[in-house]
Amino acid sequence: MAAGLTALERFVHQSLASGHSRQNTAQALVAAGWSEAQVRGALGAYADSDFPVPVPRPRVSVSARETFVYLLTFSALYVVAFHLCALWFDLIGFYLPDAIEEYPYWSGGVDDSLRSSVAALAVAFPLFAWLCHRIDADVRRNPGHRLSPVRRWLTYLTLFLAAAALICDASALLYHWLGGELSLRFGLKALAVAAIAGSAFGYYMRDLQREETQA
Repeated sequence: MAAGLTALERFVHQSLASGHSRQNTAQALVAAGWSEAQVRGALGAYADSDFPVPVPRPRVSVSARETFVYLLTFSALYVVAFHLCALWFDLIGFYLPDAIEEYPYWSGGVDDSLRSSVAALAVAFPLFAWLCHRIDADVRRNPGHRLSPVRRWLTYLTLFLAAAALICDASALLYHWLGGELSLRFGLKALAVAAIAGSAFGYYMRDLQREETQA
């Protein structure tokens, strides 16, 4: 056994190697005071196999390349979401201008905003789609990569940001409705935020559920 193994890992390995079942091993550890989460983690390091000796599962590791790829992928996603929302807002302002604005909506500043959003989407969206394709192909070749810590942390961060955006959006919508200030412009902008944040939240929530089922 490797010198870096903990007492829990050594016990699990020796117990399974001696022919004890996973259930009996877990019961003995829980009775000794180990938590169920610790026991599940230790037993999860070995495959549920009929092989005479314990078969270790591959350990998840983090490489610099993997960190770079996932950081770039999620950064591209955030750029796409932000500029897609900004583009939607600009189009709403153009087709439904605010009567109390002191300048025409289609002005130099807004024109710059539209061009900036279109340019950012033209670069970030193809990059995001290509990176997702590469990641999916890599996961199909190496299913263990589904459990990448970097991927899971960034996925949960994205879920948090999307959920926060949905909560703030719903709160703002309810606030304006209760005050009798709900307009078509504001409703369409709230719909834009809900559509973008809701799509991201739903996609990555299903992705997490699929990973936990298949991994």
